[in-house]
Amino acid sequence: MSETKFRVESDLLGELQVPENAYYGVQTQRAINNYQISSTKMSDYPEYVVAIAYVKKAAALANEAVGQLDHTIADAMVKACDEIIAGKLHENFPVDMMQGGAGTSVNMNANEVIANRALEIMGHKKGEYKFCSPNDHANMAQSTNDAYPTAIKLGVLLKNKNVIAALERLIKAFYVKAEEFKGYVKMGRTQLQDAVPMTLGQSFTAFAHQLENEVKYINANVEGMLCQNMGGTAIGTGLNAAPGFTEKCTEFLSQLTGMKFHAAEDLIADTNCTTDYVAYHGALKRLAVQLSKICNDLRLMASGPRTGLHEINLPAMAPGSSIMPGKVNPVIPEVTNQVCFKVIGNDTAVAFAAEAGQLELNVMEPVIMQCMMESMTWLEKVMDTLRVKCIEGITANPDHCREVVMNSIGIVTALNPYIGYKGATKIAKEALESGKSVAEIALKQTDLTEEKIAEILDPMDMISVHKFHK
Repeated sequence: MSETKFRVESDLLGELQVPENAYYGVQTQRAINNYQISSTKMSDYPEYVVAIAYVKKAAALANEAVGQLDHTIADAMVKACDEIIAGKLHENFPVDMMQGGAGTSVNMNANEVIANRALEIMGHKKGEYKFCSPNDHANMAQSTNDAYPTAIKLGVLLKNKNVIAALERLIKAFYVKAEEFKGYVKMGRTQLQDAVPMTLGQSFTAFAHQLENEVKYINANVEGMLCQNMGGTAIGTGLNAAPGFTEKCTEFLSQLTGMKFHAAEDLIADTNCTTDYVAYHGALKRLAVQLSKICNDLRLMASGPRTGLHEINLPAMAPGSSIMPGKVNPVIPEVTNQVCFKVIGNDTAVAFAAEAGQLELNVMEPVIMQCMMESMTWLEKVMDTLRVKCIEGITANPDHCREVVMNSIGIVTALNPYIGYKGATKIAKEALESGKSVAEIALKQTDLTEEKIAEILDPMDMISVHKFHK
């Protein structure tokens, strides 16, 4: 095994050894040494790495356009960024997602990788920064405080596409089941008590409609990520950025990504404000709440098989007990519930981090980014898992569902327009006490014919808005 060779680089704090083959430099190495906090690195989120490469490419093109950056250097940095965007060099982004410094380690990691790769492209060695510097060239007209949040926003926009795609696949799966189950009558329940009949198809259609609303809400709240503050530099005053840089950088970023970015009206305000993150993650939390509620319903509907509702059967994915033979648990809805709990918890962390901003900067953006990336990743994966390993394989128990409906007291509600609430209540009470059917007691207590009672109490006639005829 060959020994690792090192090169020596220096910064404000002195010299430090960096692996010779690494494209990152001294400041990234310090971050590696300082932050051994989580098990998640920047490279674990490719969209995040790609996003910062897009930001750096747009900045290089903008600096060249306003006459501040030599064409040869700009061209080499653009090529380096293109390689990162294409999925190369990602292993050179090893910085822990949990870090101090308001994202400086992430920004410098990108600057160092781009500068060192650009040096190679120009025929120089890594670390020969007099020809292309991480600070003077890759970071020209920028600060961590504008490049980093812009990369966060673009990373969220890129990742959001995956979340929406997984959500739409799940919605489609619910619609397929809704069509399959549209003719199966079942009992609707409120407060876990018998209510009125509906179809199993209506339950699954409702799940699909609820999730469609989440698509709309997420897409509405992700729009805030298109507002960026490039050119604001340290605090939004634009120190060290050439005139026209903000406009050019915004233009290039939009062209490169196909997204309609716009510069913030007030760069100072946008540099220290993180409420766009709060709004977007709030939409993820709302999705998590809805997903978890749906999974609660699925677990209840599948409860049993002998002593529960037993309306549906979830696919058996694993033995359910180490002691009880034959038991199968709803493990996929359960894991979905738990992912949703984590997302809801992450939302609290995002809110606290956003509130913790002070004066002209919010230094807590790293944990905001970590929470958003984690929530999006977990939601995307668990929605696909829920779809493939649960929803697509659900079967129904239509005979049992209908039997429950016909034995229910709830169907007495359909008699209200004919005999009044008080009269229907009397029938319900006697049916409950005697164990006899609602139809049997209604025939005895009212003037309605047996045929009319059968018509009124037909559960399939209760599942949609209709007119009644006395």
